[in-house]
Formats: sequence, structure tokens, C-alpha cells
Amino acid sequence: MPDEQDHLEYYIKFPTVKLATDHGTAKTPIVILFGWAGCNDKHLCKYSQIYDDKGFITLRYSAPLKFIFWQRSRLKPIGERLVKLLYDMNFENHPIIVHCFSNGGAFLLYNFLLALRQKSIQLKGVIFDSSPGYRRLVSLYKAISTIVGGNIFYNLFLSILISLFLVIIWQYEIIKGYFASDNYQSNPVKYLQIEDNKCPQYFIFSKADDLIYYKDVEEFMDLRRARGVDVSYLKLDDSPHLKHYLYYKKEYLDGVHGFLSKCFK
Repeated sequence: MPDEQDHLEYYIKFPTVKLATDHGTAKTPIVILFGWAGCNDKHLCKYSQIYDDKGFITLRYSAPLKFIFWQRSRLKPIGERLVKLLYDMNFENHPIIVHCFSNGGAFLLYNFLLALRQKSIQLKGVIFDSSPGYRRLVSLYKAISTIVGGNIFYNLFLSILISLFLVIIWQYEIIKGYFASDNYQSNPVKYLQIEDNKCPQYFIFSKADDLIYYKDVEEFMDLRRARGVDVSYLKLDDSPHLKHYLYYKKEYLDGVHGFLSKCFK
């Protein structure tokens, strides 16, 4: 359902199987999947299938690259539009699970949580897949290089150029943030750490991830626990960034299904 004017190209899938009987609620659960930077919807479909097989409704959305890297203020109205969409479709009384991927998905998650404040929507749990992590120049370069692709020399030149441009933008945002009331966009991970929502959170990450440092995830989990959040995780040794499902399908599915059971217990 594309909406070019408001940059909200989302996809909703209703389950093709009978609703699971162990979800503990009369309303069909809804899983919202927030894609990573540069994510194509076809890549989210394989994750959507996990929840379709459980009889859940899924909503998939990936923010435009520019909104994630240098126009993050544009994510706030998107979060508001997504919450409005849930009300427009009469989903406000359904239990909601959010599954976000990498920092791109985590940044959008925070803006979604902002929009949920003072709303009656029931958020039952959040899954962080390959996130969240602090911004680092090396990680930024690797992420840009993956997105750019193509010839090695072309990739090297363009990736370095874009990375340097984004670093300048980020420094500007940090300085600007000191004088702004909505400075959370300058460092969304920091504000996710202290976010008020206390629903359970599940983390899927790897020691071999060269874009999101695993110790960043562990520090984030510790901070959330300190705020009274029920935290659980699947820590892997050798799966690359966003490849955990591909490398460890059984462990991945067992972990997600176990977390869902906890959320609807």
C-alpha cells in the first residue's frame, strides 16, 4: 500500500493459517517488522512468514535511506502515521509485537514508541535483531559499502565520500541537539536505553557481527534490565550481520517462538 506523498510504503499480510491457540488473547496479535537501512520488502517477507505460520497479522515497513542516515527528524511523523494506521484499521485493541532489524529498524522503533505515548495500544514485546549499536566510523563505512555495492574502486571512492559526509551531518546534529528540545534524533540509541516502555525485549546478535558490536548490545541489555525490563537473548558466535536466521534457523525460530510464548503467557 504505497503512499508516495507521505513516504509510507507499508505492506500488511493477513495469516493464511488458523490462529494459534496458545497466544492467550482473543484478538489476533500483530507483528510489526521494521527493516534495516536499504532493506527491500522481499527480504522482510521471509521473517513475515515466521509469524504468518503462527496465525498472526504482519505489517512490514522500511524507512527510506535518507531518513535513517541524515534526515532522522522525518522518522517522527512516520512513527505517528504508523500508529494512526493501526487505529484506522481498528487494530488498537490487538496485542502488538515489534521486530526491528539493525539500527535502521531500531531508530524507527523509537519514533514509533514516541507516538504510542498516551495511546491505548498494547505493546506486548520487542525483538531486536542485530541491534542496537553505537555509531562508529568503521561500521558506518561497512554499512555504506554494502549498500553501494558494484565495482571495488567505485565502491571504495563513493563509500568513503558518503561516510565522511554523514559524519559531518552527525556532528552537526549533536551540536544542534544541545540547543533543541527534541535532541533525541541525534542519538536514538541513547534514548532507547531509557525509554519508559517496560514490555519484554528479546535480542538476537552475534560476536561475529562487524557492523553492530556485540558488546554494545550487551551494554544496552544491562541498561534495560536496570530499568526493570524483562530481557532475554540469543547470542551467537559466527553469524554475520542480519544473517542469524540464515545461519541458525532452528535456534532462531526456537528463540522467537519462546519469546512469543512469554509475551502472551
